[in-house]
Amino acid sequence: MTPLERKKLRNQAHQLKPVVLIGQSGLTEAVVREIKLALENHELIKIKIRSSDRQVRKKISTEICSTTDAELIQTIGQIAIIYRKNMSISNKD
Repeated sequence: MTPLERKKLRNQAHQLKPVVLIGQSGLTEAVVREIKLALENHELIKIKIRSSDRQVRKKISTEICSTTDAELIQTIGQIAIIYRKNMSISNKD
């Protein structure tokens, strides 16, 4: 992904609200299913990772992306923005 594409996605994500919240239970199978479903419906989503430890948030973000075949666009504090191109959505345009 080019820096210009990444910047465009960051701008689009600015108005989004987090669609998935990850709490003290961490990244469970149910949470991964919800993330996959959200990516299928929206392509670009925000996830709130409720942890005060930056390394834990980074690890969870990386694990989400590898599990869902998504790209990490940006992290700001407890918010991770991820993107996965969905061909069925793109074909509707």
